[in-house]
Amino acid sequence: MDNKPEKKFRAGAVTATIWRNASEKGSYGTVQLERSYLDKDSKWKSAGSLRLNDIPKAELVLQKAYEYLAVKQEEQTV
Repeated sequence: MDNKPEKKFRAGAVTATIWRNASEKGSYGTVQLERSYLDKDSKWKSAGSLRLNDIPKAELVLQKAYEYLAVKQEEQTV
């Protein structure tokens, strides 16, 4: 499998990244959720924790990731 993400959904500083994984039964997607921020040295970092205002953005990108994976799974079973 390729080491690149399959798809990314972003809302502000919150990103849901879809990774494609392989198993004996076929491939499947996983979702990584992270928040980007600038540290004190103005370098971009990422965190798994969310601030209050990040929660609606996380809901949005996770919903988009779910829709993407659900449609892809449905297409593969047709």
